[in-house]
Amino acid sequence: MTVKEVDREHEAPTVTVTVVYHSVHGHTRVLAEHLADGARGVPGARVHLVEIRAEDVTAGRWHDAEVLALLERSDAIVLGCPTLMGSVSAVFKAFMEAAFTPFTTQGWKDKLAGGFTMSASQSGDKLAVLEQLAVFAAQLGMQWIGVGDMPGNNWSGGSRDDVNRLGSWLGLMSQSHADQGPEYAGSLGDRITAERYGERIARLAQRWVNAVPYDTSRMTEHEARALSASLKALTP
Repeated sequence: MTVKEVDREHEAPTVTVTVVYHSVHGHTRVLAEHLADGARGVPGARVHLVEIRAEDVTAGRWHDAEVLALLERSDAIVLGCPTLMGSVSAVFKAFMEAAFTPFTTQGWKDKLAGGFTMSASQSGDKLAVLEQLAVFAAQLGMQWIGVGDMPGNNWSGGSRDDVNRLGSWLGLMSQSHADQGPEYAGSLGDRITAERYGERIARLAQRWVNAVPYDTSRMTEHEARALSASLKALTP
């Protein structure tokens, strides 16, 4: 009997989810942490949080053999960075270019992927960053997972604390005020959306890797607004 078969009999089979991100002032890090927390809530999910650091970039090239080895072992990779001038951050782009080896070997093919980004502006052209991340994943042969929540803050009773308040489905979007520190990163709704997105990716990884039955979680518009109202009530 194999180890995986023992796991199936006595506990949830394991999947490895790695959240890899770059953060300039700490705001994107907060989003990454909440996403990882959501994934950790899934039985059998082993979750790693990896920060891409500027000091690992030399002459425009990023390299960290340990991180690349971890990503090679991962079943799902979630990519995140701030939106700067309508694009991924320079440090994270250096990391993306370092994935040329798994591109040529198809080492990440059929792993699950997702993405998230943060900016100070409400739009900030964050969609352009998510598109960059999704194309990157597609070039590596990965399977992209989007946000599955109903839109928030799109009616008179909505607020910035709604789930999916920016109405993004390709990946997770969040917004933080430029004059506030990471302790104010995003909103309550953004953080809850990050946790729900992390949970979704981990559950789909269990389904994708281990054929674990997956019950699709659905909300009506009324239920989504009720959830947002309950979050709004928690905001001081």
